[in-house]
Amino acid sequence: MRTVTAADANRQFSSVLRGVSQGETFTVVSRGRPVATIAPASADHARRSAAKARLLARLRAQERTEARDWSREELYE
Repeated sequence: MRTVTAADANRQFSSVLRGVSQGETFTVVSRGRPVATIAPASADHARRSAAKARLLARLRAQERTEARDWSREELYE
């Protein structure tokens, strides 16, 4: 994993994308703090798809309660 500043990522975006297309992952930092990760889509997509499948399987196995003692307005307060 390589680290690049936000300014350098902006100035050298095509170079960053070229590295990503070759399998590299970049952490973008702003003022020394990580703010983003740029990674190959295929690797991330597979991991996210697997996580989604596990979550949906777990939710399908749970019993539905239909119990709701809150209103939509209360939810967003």
